[in-house]
Amino acid sequence: MASVDPPARRGLPPEAYEVVPGREYRPYVPAGKSMAEFTFKAVLVGVLMAVVFGAANAYLGLRVGLTVSASIPAAVMAVAVFRVLRRGTILETNMVQTIGSAGESVAAGVIFTIPALFIWQRTDPTIVVDLLQVSVIAAFGGLLGVLFMIPLRRYLISREHGRLPYPEGTACAEVQVAGDVGGGKARLLFSGLGVGALYQTLANGNGLGLWNESPYVPLPQKAQLGGDFTPELLGVGFIIGPRIAAIMFGGSALAWLIMIPAINLWGGDSIVYPADAPMSSLASGEIWSYYLRYVGAGAVGCAGIVTLIKSFPTIVESIRLGVGQVGGAVGGEVLRTQRDLPMKLVLGLAVLMAVALWLWPGVPVGPLGAILIVIFSFFFVTVSSRIVGLIGSSSNPVSGMTIAALLLTSLIWVALGLNDGSAAAKVAVLAVGAVVCISAAAAGDTSQDLKTGFLVGATPARMQVGEMLGVLACAVTIGFVLIVLNESYGIGTVDGLAAPQATLMSLVIDGVLNASLPWTFVFIGIGLALVVEFVFKLPSLAFAVGVYLPVSLMTPILVGGLLRRALTRKYENAGETEDGASVLAERREQGVLYASGLIAGAALLGVVIGGAIYAVTWFTGDPGAASVWQLGHAWMDDLVPFSSWVVGTLAFAALCWLLWRAATREGHS
Repeated sequence: MASVDPPARRGLPPEAYEVVPGREYRPYVPAGKSMAEFTFKAVLVGVLMAVVFGAANAYLGLRVGLTVSASIPAAVMAVAVFRVLRRGTILETNMVQTIGSAGESVAAGVIFTIPALFIWQRTDPTIVVDLLQVSVIAAFGGLLGVLFMIPLRRYLISREHGRLPYPEGTACAEVQVAGDVGGGKARLLFSGLGVGALYQTLANGNGLGLWNESPYVPLPQKAQLGGDFTPELLGVGFIIGPRIAAIMFGGSALAWLIMIPAINLWGGDSIVYPADAPMSSLASGEIWSYYLRYVGAGAVGCAGIVTLIKSFPTIVESIRLGVGQVGGAVGGEVLRTQRDLPMKLVLGLAVLMAVALWLWPGVPVGPLGAILIVIFSFFFVTVSSRIVGLIGSSSNPVSGMTIAALLLTSLIWVALGLNDGSAAAKVAVLAVGAVVCISAAAAGDTSQDLKTGFLVGATPARMQVGEMLGVLACAVTIGFVLIVLNESYGIGTVDGLAAPQATLMSLVIDGVLNASLPWTFVFIGIGLALVVEFVFKLPSLAFAVGVYLPVSLMTPILVGGLLRRALTRKYENAGETEDGASVLAERREQGVLYASGLIAGAALLGVVIGGAIYAVTWFTGDPGAASVWQLGHAWMDDLVPFSSWVVGTLAFAALCWLLWRAATREGHS
């Protein structure tokens, strides 16, 4: 087979998108070619990115309940870094994005579950959150996800090549092999990052707070419409697209424009459980907190289970092939591009971690919990690894899998009489769900990254080690990030970081263990999800997340989705570029890169501001000392009522224009 010179290729070969046997696919870097890959500088840059993207995704997930895959931004930044250094191979670039994106996936799994400890801690001081506890749970969950994905690689990545599109994994490969990726595309990402960071500094109420970034309009019967006009929410909307954004907004609009007024009228002056005050005295946010969260919990739980049931054939097939790979040796010569970590090592590490989870007192799961963790983790790793091949990591329904694991674990705890009403029982159930959630998220990212490596010609075994390094790097730091964000903003509070997914997990555990769920509202949510899924034929999980989250978060996401729709309408018949690429695809990629920069910049500055507040408070002992830099916008409203709302809306409109300009401007390719 003739050797292919990588720099001469401007894109992946056509076989990257065709159904061909994996062993016949010729990767960008041939299997017989020796090239620097697992080097010190690649590992160092990758670890730094894992920490940075992990922190940014933690902030984003705690704020809106959604996370965005960091694979594509990490790939672009890796290319840019090595171009600045003027040295680095494509396989080193791939190693950087592999390690960097692993941190993001661990953070996603952590923020969906672990923040429940902070929520419980406010009412039960016996629950203590410490860095070591969070780090161990994050490390074990992430490592199990990587290890359990390894036996599935030959089937999902190689044998199913062409049948599973792996949208993000393929996009990362395109970014890495494109000869012109380091110029305009890198500038797009970094300019978006700068704009997002600047906007966050000026608008964030904990920053300068120069204008009101969350204007709202009160409506009759406590209905409410408004928006948290921030860069990260606009970017999320553009990336997920108009359909999902509209469905999510529809769920939130139903909750805040129809259900809150209906509940308010129904309750009148009565006290309705679980509130302890008359309905007529409750504000919109309190009605949402006491009642709509349970409706959303029922809807999200039902939608997640429906998603799993629909995936059942995939689950069975993946498990069957995964178990078959455990003891199977592949005949013939093993090419460099097909070389995995030894299966004995994989199984040995998995067993060792299960025993450690059982024996380590910081995760009080006991032998039963350790067994459940291993069973549930392998089960949902197979689901996650296959689903991302179809729809990508950002749309992977990890929260639905976690809810299913928590429900089953809680019911097992109750059935076996392990629920003694203590905080330890709640923490044990949460620990099981947390490890399962993190393992599913890490497996999805590993699956995408291994597809990227398959296309460019990386060595799977080295990538698998890189994934583990990224997991450990994020695990070491994510606990500190959570503590800083909790002290600075307040995790699980209406006015702080709502932590919707973790709040939902805490409601599920408390409700099952204490038999205190207000089932009427839960069943309303279940009914909504079933109607949306089977009557209207819409993705119920997206709708359910909209019901669960405040409408103020969904409004800017809808705006971002509509911008994406307008871009599609403008360029859908624009033909192809001189290089033969679709003009629409090129413009869409430009917008996604800029939107990714907005998200990363705003999220990172949110973490930086939180860290500054935490540091000032710690050094001075005065919680209000950090307010010295918060100029605020009260003076503006004193001069002209509601003028800060107008300024905030205009600033957000300018942000939308910048995103549109970045997506439509020529010369970035």
